[in-house]
Amino acid sequence: MFIWTAKFPALKTLIILLAAAMVGLAFLIMRTPPTTPDEEARILETNADRVAYLRELGWEVEEEPVETYEFLLPETLEEPYLSYNALQLPQGYDLGPHCGESVSRYTYAVTNHPNREKGVQANLYLCNGIPVAGDIFCPGANGFQEALVQAPR
Repeated sequence: MFIWTAKFPALKTLIILLAAAMVGLAFLIMRTPPTTPDEEARILETNADRVAYLRELGWEVEEEPVETYEFLLPETLEEPYLSYNALQLPQGYDLGPHCGESVSRYTYAVTNHPNREKGVQANLYLCNGIPVAGDIFCPGANGFQEALVQAPR
């Protein structure tokens, strides 16, 4: 076994440790990918925030929700949540991390759907104010359900 020892004055030891800590911190900062505003959690606290969010996505909606509903997601996603989450994942939403949590659904009447003048609604699901899911739908005969976040038309 080989043991090596060195004696440094206290000031030099402190300077070396601080320099090593600064290099380590710089390395961590450089490795952390930058976040874009879209990746940051956006909290929608008020009705005005929710309406503005939907408008940013290209949907014109009535100012007041048609319906609000609060429910508890199950501890594990099963049908129909699995199928619904399949619609959410390509949009950048995911219900999975919110299993067992309370979710609020806000439903708004949509006034600018390209294929229907009336009867189209937007669902926006929030968990602690953060959008976690959403869809555009038309209930009833010849109804449909599609992604809330859509490619430009």
